Amino acid sequence: MAATDPIAAPRQMRSVEFRKEREATWEALEALIATADKDGLRTLGAEQLARLPHLYRATLSSLSVARSISLDRALTDYLENLVGRAYFVVYGTRQHLRRQLAEFFLWKLPRTIRAAKWHILVSALVTIAAAIAAFQLTWSDMDYYYAFAGDMAQGRTPASSTAELREGLYHTESGSGVLATFAASLFSHNARIGILAFATGFVAGLPTLFLLFYNGLVLGAFAALFHARGLGVDLWAWILPHGVTELTAVVLCGAAGFQLAHALVFPGARTRMDSLREHGRSAAVIVIGAVCMLFVAGLIEGIFRQTVTSVPIRFIVAGATTAWWIYYFGFVGRGRDRRDAAEREAASRRPALPGPVLELSPQMSGPMEVAR
Repeated sequence: MAATDPIAAPRQMRSVEFRKEREATWEALEALIATADKDGLRTLGAEQLARLPHLYRATLSSLSVARSISLDRALTDYLENLVGRAYFVVYGTRQHLRRQLAEFFLWKLPRTIRAAKWHILVSALVTIAAAIAAFQLTWSDMDYYYAFAGDMAQGRTPASSTAELREGLYHTESGSGVLATFAASLFSHNARIGILAFATGFVAGLPTLFLLFYNGLVLGAFAALFHARGLGVDLWAWILPHGVTELTAVVLCGAAGFQLAHALVFPGARTRMDSLREHGRSAAVIVIGAVCMLFVAGLIEGIFRQTVTSVPIRFIVAGATTAWWIYYFGFVGRGRDRRDAAEREAASRRPALPGPVLELSPQMSGPMEVAR
């Protein structure tokens, strides 16, 4: 007959007594968690919602005691699992997908873009400076056009006649299937460019800088060619309906890349990983928004521009998209920003209440309540 462990027996007895005293609380918490997981948190009544945090804290206390007096491992594991599940019910985000999307587009995205205004300004200035330089050089010598435009020319070169250049600006495609395919290919191409401008921010932002500069060179070279042929108005009516959205999206992706470069090159007092983690979150939000903008630009370029040839209508659409993006990025979500700022200021003035504080336990992801 095997010898009895002189330590295990008293520990097991303590665990049995401990469970008898507190098991009702654990079972009540587990029942509420099961209901919330199955039917949603909204199905809980007011009394159940009021009990939930109290049961959670009581179970946290049980886990703390179980660890401090070294109860058996099975009981400790059970309490850790229960507390972990309860943590996500009490503190976790349980929003419907529609609400999360609404919060993203109506507050988080415009707020993040406003916060990145200096990175966006640098990205825009690089593109504009390159476009102006390419325009001036190409205007003085059309040989520069081949160096700047390269494969992007697609047959539109100084060797083309004015009639051929004009025909390219008003060429239309028939058939919705062809237009949908064309729009999809444009979205895929533009999304790759934008994501590349973002991803290359990890290399100190130099490839991002080069990509934005190159895009500006292409734009400036095209503008110089068409202006030299007296087609400047026609060119901008062709570009701007989709270009306002598309170029803004590319500039935003470049700004996201510069944020990553900023975090790596100038981390400040934080470690590079902490700085990259903070800037990376906002950069990811900007890129998601920019990809959505590129999708819209692809639809305009692949469908609207291929069916509408009226110059006034094209400029009206360009003006409408410009006004929309100024309003969206400049003003949407500012009401919530002001409310959050007021709440933070009020919280900073509120005196601290005595009592228990919350700390993170090294064995679990939720907070552990300990005495101050």
